[in-house]
Amino acid sequence: MRTLAKDIAKHIGSEITIKGWLHKKRLLGGLNFITLRDRSGLVQILVEKSEELEKLRGLQIGTVLSVSGQVAKDERAPGGAELHDPAMTVIVEVADEPPIEIDKPISHKSEHLDTLFDHRPISLRNIHEQAIFKTKDVVCQIVRSYFTHHNFTEIHTPKLLAEATEGGAETFTLDYFGKQATLAQSAQFYKQMMVGVFERVYEIGSTYRAEPSATTRHMSEFITIDCEMGFVTFEELQNRLGDLIITVVNESWDRCEPHFKSWNVTKAQLPDKAEDIPRITIDDIHEMYFKATKIDYRGEEDTRPEEERWICEWSKKNKGSDAVFVTGWSAKSKTFKFYHKADSSNPDIAERVDLLFRGVEIVTLSMRQHEYKKLVEQLKDMGGNPEAAGYAAYLSAFKYGMPPHGGFGLGLERLVEKLFKLNNVKEASLFPRDINRLAP
Repeated sequence: MRTLAKDIAKHIGSEITIKGWLHKKRLLGGLNFITLRDRSGLVQILVEKSEELEKLRGLQIGTVLSVSGQVAKDERAPGGAELHDPAMTVIVEVADEPPIEIDKPISHKSEHLDTLFDHRPISLRNIHEQAIFKTKDVVCQIVRSYFTHHNFTEIHTPKLLAEATEGGAETFTLDYFGKQATLAQSAQFYKQMMVGVFERVYEIGSTYRAEPSATTRHMSEFITIDCEMGFVTFEELQNRLGDLIITVVNESWDRCEPHFKSWNVTKAQLPDKAEDIPRITIDDIHEMYFKATKIDYRGEEDTRPEEERWICEWSKKNKGSDAVFVTGWSAKSKTFKFYHKADSSNPDIAERVDLLFRGVEIVTLSMRQHEYKKLVEQLKDMGGNPEAAGYAAYLSAFKYGMPPHGGFGLGLERLVEKLFKLNNVKEASLFPRDINRLAP
């Protein structure tokens, strides 16, 4: 029976069999050690017999082994125990030296990222790299648990669409049995339609944007945590998002603290209650940044990356929060979509916020225009055709009764990037896609 690396300390004094990949060799003459890696971690093995050492001759990292041996306590070894007097069987031999070292932390400097990504199937075998993606998995588990607890229904929406759902040129097109189709820019229309069915829905799925951007915060394919809620106010929606972020930060730290500490990162600072996450208007951010730096972005429709970093640092220092809600977005700007809703008491302002976290915008949240006639009017005003295939089914949901509702799209990779204080969103993607990369 196979024993996993994480469990060997439970078997001190017993003989066990472990199976995995040769992760490291330290052949020092009198004392010879190898490290085996399986899905749960690492096992150190003391190899003394010459016939067992001979089995390793010419074999490289990645060789697949089965090893039987006696478990001995050793606090210096991974897990506090190691294997002695091993008998090894080579299941799959590897004779080629790997193109990237996996037994030590791999450089994430910008000039080394292409090497990291070019050899992704191998670099991900590094325990340090795996910490990011094991935590990413836990984040998804936490998100699903949170939404389930709050009576949301998980949905799975199409990614092949007849037309671009949100307009613009940022769409990938492809042949679809002689017709032109597009890859979904978001789950926006479908999750809104499902509010008319389930009231509360969420999805964790792929999103595609043909943005010609070569920045540290953009990818062509990424994962979005989409949420939509019916019978909700703007304030309630913000608090739901804030509570989700607080829950993810706290629970991911509780469950993945060793992963975070392996990257020398600290837990994000957030208030105990969502209501206490700072809410600052975009105009105030421009003004505060101008007073602090004399760099003038006042009057601009969006925040600049340097402003986002600055206001998050200010918030952490002065409010004890690594997160900031940016409010006061103009309903007259190009960022106002036809399905957005303006503030009824101030039609010049959109009922929208962006959530900044550790210096990067990770979420856009807004209330939606739920009244059919107004929605059609806003669509026409922005040049859309209500009869087009990309809109007709969507609008029918509103024609036959939709409650006040709103939602948000949270970038999973951006969230994980900032949990680990990485410098590039691609570092939090298994196989990143951008304007220059379509493989591996």
